[in-house]
Amino acid sequence: MAKKVLVVDDEQSIVTLLKYNLEQAGYEVITAFDGEDGKQKALEEGPDLIVLDLMLPKMDGIEVCKELRKEHVQIPIIMLTAKGDEFDKVLGLELGADDYMTKPFSPREVVARAKAILRRTKQAEVKAVVQDEEPSFSVGDVRVFPDQYEAYFGDTLLELTPKEFELLLYLIENKGRVLTRDQLLQTVWNYDFAGGTRIVDVHISHLREKIEENTKKPLYIKTIRGLGYKMEKPKGE
Repeated sequence: MAKKVLVVDDEQSIVTLLKYNLEQAGYEVITAFDGEDGKQKALEEGPDLIVLDLMLPKMDGIEVCKELRKEHVQIPIIMLTAKGDEFDKVLGLELGADDYMTKPFSPREVVARAKAILRRTKQAEVKAVVQDEEPSFSVGDVRVFPDQYEAYFGDTLLELTPKEFELLLYLIENKGRVLTRDQLLQTVWNYDFAGGTRIVDVHISHLREKIEENTKKPLYIKTIRGLGYKMEKPKGE
């Protein structure tokens, strides 16, 4: 069954271009031309991926992203914008987008990014099927269930974006190892993200807010100065 992609942009030419290229790549494509309709279709249609413009009528892309995450909709989102400002990139990703592209862009690059995100999602599902003997990974009170795409801190279900989940899983799978920012960027994001390693720091900060009692003195995700990060079990446990 073809994966479904929702394209939300108020420019007819861009929607037509993306729809054509995504359909040529084998995806089913649904479209919306404003933020309110985009949010509604995301909730009703349940797409596998959303390509979302930042500047939209009725409700901008940042607000759509924020509202969907509030509704616990964790569909991967690629944000599009005509702005090249670094602040916008970080803001969009902090609010739950998984990727970010600045206009003008190549439709082939959008398709490539979509394939990369959906491939990682599929790999996570396949990996879960073959992990019958070890369906979860844990460090201290943090436990990740790849088959359910869920993570818990103690008995509390963590509200994670797809990218936060993938990052947490990778950290736990490599617990005790120092992982550089470049390594995390290349492994979790699967390419050299245009915004640089800053996005790794943003996602680490988000994870700490969800699993650390004191984010200034983290017990689980340690910063290794000049290198990167390391996931470890809190001492004394």
